[in-house]
This record gives sequence, C-alpha cells and structure tokens, in this order.
Amino acid sequence: MTTHYLDNSNPQPFWDNSVEPRLTIEPGDTVVFDCLEASGQYDEHSTLENYLNVDRSKVHALNGSVYINGAQPGDALEVEILDMQHKGWGWTAFRPGFGLLSDDFPDPCFHIWKLEEDRCIFGVNDIVLPFEPMPGCVGVAPREAGRLNTIPPRENGGNVDVRDLTTGSTFWLPVLVPGALFSTGDCHANQGQGEICGTGIECPMTVTMRFSIRKNSAIKELQYIRPSPMTLTDTVGYFGTTAHGPDLYVNSQNAVRQMIDWLVAEKGLTRAQAYLLCGAIVDLKISEIVDIPNWIVTAQVPLGIFPS
Repeated sequence: MTTHYLDNSNPQPFWDNSVEPRLTIEPGDTVVFDCLEASGQYDEHSTLENYLNVDRSKVHALNGSVYINGAQPGDALEVEILDMQHKGWGWTAFRPGFGLLSDDFPDPCFHIWKLEEDRCIFGVNDIVLPFEPMPGCVGVAPREAGRLNTIPPRENGGNVDVRDLTTGSTFWLPVLVPGALFSTGDCHANQGQGEICGTGIECPMTVTMRFSIRKNSAIKELQYIRPSPMTLTDTVGYFGTTAHGPDLYVNSQNAVRQMIDWLVAEKGLTRAQAYLLCGAIVDLKISEIVDIPNWIVTAQVPLGIFPS
C-alpha cells in the first residue's frame, strides 16, 4: 500500500465529474491532503475587512480530486480518517443573510482562534474548546454533468458538516462515476452539530485518509461509524435550552436564541460572541418529533468549556 501527498496548490471550489483527477490511487492506499481553510483566502492575521471582501466563488477550496482504481457506480467508497493536524489558528464568523439567526444579527463578525496542541482558545473569558477536528466537505463527483457549487450538501456528499466525521471515523459514499473522484476540505477544529452561525472553527489542516471499495454496496447517501467518546468535553455535564412548535427550523432558532440569552447572562459574553460560540460548540438535537402538532428542538452546550 502506498501513501500519497496532495498539496494545496490547485484548490477545487466546485463539483464536476469531467475534471481531470489530480491523483490516481489503488484501493488500500493512503492520501495526505494539505487543505486550505474554507475560503482559501485568509491567514491568522485576517480581519473583518478580509471577510467582507472574500471572493465567494473560491469557497470551499477543496483538495482533490482522487481517482480510485476499480471504483464503479453501484459501489461504495470507504474512507478512514486516520489523522488530522491543525496549523495553529482558525476562524469563526457570521454575516447578514447567512446562518440560523441571520435576521437577528445585522452586523457581521469575524473572530480568530488560537490553536495550541489539543486546545482551541477562544480568547474571551478563558473559554477553551478541545481540538476535535472534522472535514466539513467530503464528497465524490456527482452523477449529473456540469459544474455544481459546493455550498449545499447533495447525493454525492459535499458540504455535509457532520460533526462525527472525526479522527478514527470511517465513512462511506455512493460511487456515482468511475473512479469516484473524491475531494475534501472545509476543515474545522471543532463545530457544534448544526454549525449554527454558519461556520465552525474553520482552519487549514492536513488530513490523512485511507481508501477502500465495497463492491455492489448500494448505499444512497453518506453513512459513517464514529469512535467513542462522543466529545472530550463530556466531563461536567451540559446546559440545554428547548423550543417547541410545528416548525423544526423555527424551533431551532428559538432554542438558540435562548442559549444566547443564557451565555450572555451567565457567562458574560456579548451576543455576537455567544453566537460565534454556538457555531463552534453548541449541538442542535431533535428531541421529539412524534406528538402532533408540536415538536421539540434542544440546543446543548458542554459545561466543560468554561473555566471552573
């Protein structure tokens, strides 16, 4: 089995089954992807002005694609995440028109995190998150012809932002074209389930993955197995807020609004800081969806991120 390296010199901000692959490998081979941060345009000194002037056509700056010999439509591509390493910094931001509470926050915000070993340092009120990395985008080339943007998730995977695709996880994607043409990027040092404000802790990262093929495995969309524990913050419990109603999206908004109220009142954050933190660590959960006409959504934050 061979280990390959893909540098970040030719980012791919799209899905397209007609592109020439950057790399061809055999099943069982390993690839080390050197991934840019999601925009492909920031560094540790970037500011709100850089964020507001970003070229959106270059997002998500994926690394790939990789052609896996023997992968054919009707198979499943198996991918093991062996290792993820940060480069010392990351960012979280929000802007009008994007994020769960876009109407609540008319002013944009951009925040740089310091990453040290296994810690993500918020830089506000001694809040520290664990480094629990995941690639936000994992995908194969789509079956349809043409160039598709990377923003929404699709049948091919894409911008799924599944928090559980962390180091030690294995996932499967349906192969839709010969060779699969796999790409990845949009890495996060941590992210709450739901990516509430529109971003997690976005950061450049090296990602090591091993590839195999499951022949004639007709999965429909992304599937995965993740290791335990669910999170390293599971040490001193959680605080949760809930919201009810017939609309899961509105319930999610209201649960997060209550979480922001609590973070401001109890942890001394500004509303903007609280919203940023929600994107990085707060998990949204469907707690109940069977008792017509109202459902329950919960927002949950681990108490272990706060200083004792």
